[in-house]
Amino acid sequence: MSHPHPDLGTPGPLVAGGLRVVALGGLGEVGRNMAVLEYAGKLLIIDCGVLFPEDNQPGVDLILPDFEYIADRLDDVVALVLTHGHEDHIGAVPYLLRRRADIPILGSRLTLAFVEAKLNEHRIRPVTLEVKEGQVERLGPFECEFVAVNHSIPDALAVAVRTAGGTVLHTGDFKMDQLPLDGRITDLRAFARLGEAGVDLFMVDSTNAEVPGFTTHEREIGPVLDGVFARAQGRIVVASFASHVHRVQQVLDAAHAHGRKVALVGRSMVRNMTIAAELGYLNVPDGILVDARRIDDMPLDSAVLMCTGSQGEPMAVLSRIANRDHKVSVGPGDTVILASSLIPGNENAVFRVINGLMRLGAKVVHSGTAKVHVSGHASAGELLYVYNVLRPRNVMPIHGEIRHLVANGAIAVSSGVPASRVVLAEDGVVVDLIDGVARIAGAVPCGYVYVDGSSVGELTEVELKDRRILGEEGFISIFTVMDSATGTIVSGPHVHARGVAEDDAVIQEVVPQVASALIEAAASGSADVHQLQQVARRVVGRWVSSKLRRRPMIIPVVVEA
Repeated sequence: MSHPHPDLGTPGPLVAGGLRVVALGGLGEVGRNMAVLEYAGKLLIIDCGVLFPEDNQPGVDLILPDFEYIADRLDDVVALVLTHGHEDHIGAVPYLLRRRADIPILGSRLTLAFVEAKLNEHRIRPVTLEVKEGQVERLGPFECEFVAVNHSIPDALAVAVRTAGGTVLHTGDFKMDQLPLDGRITDLRAFARLGEAGVDLFMVDSTNAEVPGFTTHEREIGPVLDGVFARAQGRIVVASFASHVHRVQQVLDAAHAHGRKVALVGRSMVRNMTIAAELGYLNVPDGILVDARRIDDMPLDSAVLMCTGSQGEPMAVLSRIANRDHKVSVGPGDTVILASSLIPGNENAVFRVINGLMRLGAKVVHSGTAKVHVSGHASAGELLYVYNVLRPRNVMPIHGEIRHLVANGAIAVSSGVPASRVVLAEDGVVVDLIDGVARIAGAVPCGYVYVDGSSVGELTEVELKDRRILGEEGFISIFTVMDSATGTIVSGPHVHARGVAEDDAVIQEVVPQVASALIEAAASGSADVHQLQQVARRVVGRWVSSKLRRRPMIIPVVVEA
């Protein structure tokens, strides 16, 4: 995917006094959120997250935003503003700072703590500035005001960016929980004040735009978890995001109430919760935490494991437990709680883990069977409420798949925003705000950048296609030695196959056809090795397609003797 919008041309230079916005991720997908704002020759970046791979991207660890748009302008970047500490908003920061390590990073206390721990693993020492709600910072031509918003992680912030070319309000991820666990609500008074002053472009979270009404309060989860703990007879395993401080707090409280001990399992879970506890965002009852290595020595009815893997990630703790590939095991009488909602695209992986756990005899409780999780995103009713408070001049839905962006745009129109002022853009689309009007000005290349082990950006779509073919259709190799002088076969053809047919002997049926075709081609003057290899490929391809209805990867090798 080198250019997702061939119908849009390359944008021209930004006109004087104009404000340009380019999303390099997060529009048309749930993940790798990153927006670049340009004014007066300077750039401001908001968020820099990762996208997690799907089943059709074998071997991929992470997917990054495409930094090529700003690669030759990194010196123009005045700062990176982070709205909150979730991986889809901060996970790609180390890869950006590899290109320029001294980009100033602004974020809340918890967000910066999570980022600094991540950067420490990459041996990067960042330049950071801690900010909080109500604070205003001048960053080159950009004046940023930070606004408290409620989300499924503490210390989330929206940011209002003022320039001489207009004011942009970027919500980050938010909802309007009126009874949050930490008492920190979305600051609608600040939103109203910004609306009175005039918001020229409202960049607003779209994830739950298709969900009617209002998102459930976090406080409603606590009693449900308490009830599950009360009924559980054996070991309890709770899977959640490694950064969901509120959910971990509720699990600790339920465990404490029922006389259980909790072990945190998973490197990211341990790291993040240690940080949250040290900074005072997580209240840990005395003596409740135990080392995960002691869990097998404890009675089953007194143990709780808090781990990662709620999205079915193959290498996460929960998936390994389901596959019997972890030192922790579950069985009849044990209870597993998936305390998260399904991220679009992860459904098959999650259901595969649930089936594996239930096959082992465990009882599985998830959001489809009990209220053990609520979303961290504003539903349609909340979005409508915010539109009416702000009355923005232009709207640009962000953070969501296409259906979410479209639904959010429809809500904006229903609130009175003219349809012509709602900009539905995807990754790479360039939006210019000029004289108070936001319009699409073109598009820039904005493909997926794959992290595969230690390689970053080297894996291409062609190679991914090869991996998919290998995984789904199998592999056939044909090795032949030919006498270049006489055109006769000295050895072979030797055919080897993997994953193509149940009985490899079936493949041997094609050997006489390959031999005949090679001799005939050599006799007709096709002595070139490459041409002979293509002859062998075509013969095997036609045969396996008609005989087995398969399209495997075919590697012909012809050697001249």
